[in-house]
Amino acid sequence: MKYLSPFLAGVATAFAAIGDAHTAFTTLFINDVSQGDGTCVRMSMDPQTCTYPIAGVDSNDMACGAGGSQHVAFTCPAPAGGKLIFEWRTWPDAEQPGSIDISHKGPCAIYAKQVQDMAADSAAGPGWIKLWDEGYDDSSGKWCTEKLIDNNGLLSFKIPKFLPAGYWLFRPELLALHEADKGDPQFYTGCAQIYIEGDNTAALKVPAEYSVSIPGYVQASEPGLNFNIYSPKFPYPMPGPKVYTPTGSASTSSSKAQTQAKGLVPSDYLIKNANWVGLEVADYSTEAGCWESSSACFDQAQKCYDSAPPTGGANCHVWEDKCDGISAACDAGNFKGPPNKGEKLQSKDPAPPSSIPHAVDMGNFKKLRARRARAIALGFS
Repeated sequence: MKYLSPFLAGVATAFAAIGDAHTAFTTLFINDVSQGDGTCVRMSMDPQTCTYPIAGVDSNDMACGAGGSQHVAFTCPAPAGGKLIFEWRTWPDAEQPGSIDISHKGPCAIYAKQVQDMAADSAAGPGWIKLWDEGYDDSSGKWCTEKLIDNNGLLSFKIPKFLPAGYWLFRPELLALHEADKGDPQFYTGCAQIYIEGDNTAALKVPAEYSVSIPGYVQASEPGLNFNIYSPKFPYPMPGPKVYTPTGSASTSSSKAQTQAKGLVPSDYLIKNANWVGLEVADYSTEAGCWESSSACFDQAQKCYDSAPPTGGANCHVWEDKCDGISAACDAGNFKGPPNKGEKLQSKDPAPPSSIPHAVDMGNFKKLRARRARAIALGFS
């Protein structure tokens, strides 16, 4: 009993428009393991515009992208010092390959902000720190976005151990400079909701020059946003604050590791689509109970489709097939169920890239400091 097809037709029409756009942060990996397309990721829910650049550096969308002010249901746990990988796609549902067009050359950066409550605390505003950046690499002759393309859209990053345990927004950022000389720098961003696990309970005391507000951390007039990549004068002046690295060890260990209390993915789910999970329907042994469970199953399916981000609803289809199985059993007079009770369903998320790159910050701090010193010496700050 597939009564969701009109909705699906609308989704398919909307997804068809994605190919004309640019890029989006779609998928989070933790220690090389995909958390599932869209899971723990704040992104635009509009499939027609989700890959568009942010409309203006003064917009609150600069914090976590269009729609990024709204939290998502799940926050993914990651160990202190663990590896985060941010996947970028031109087609968020992976219908076609690609991460960003080769013409969109420019720098990358990773910012983070600690929050107490994912639902209540604002992404936009003060409290952001830059943890890593890269512009033009003289040694390879490539911009950071070109390296991203080489790595199949994957930007890997190691969580600094000086970050205390708790709830964090991690914000990967791309800046495309192909129209910057005409006054149109194009920012792309999104946010991952992360809970850092560990025993570091010390409050992070960041000097004022490293703690910034987003929006507000860059200005439209600054050199890095107006850089001409067609007649470049290197070194490239990186926008925003300097990368924050504490000068000493201020961490404080607790006798008990901090644990996540909110936003965990339920352990008893049967399948997950982005930030929705399908949970087993109630047992039944009568015809009325059978149809009630069938209806409850389809209600969950509708919620899955309604909540599906532009990465798609492939696993909603899988859940809907389960609902069809219950309905077919009811039609056949089999009123004891549900069939295959509690059995995990096979995810239809796209296969992850075959190779995951090393973390970009490993071994790069000396090179970053040298590059920064060179820029300052030449009159850039």
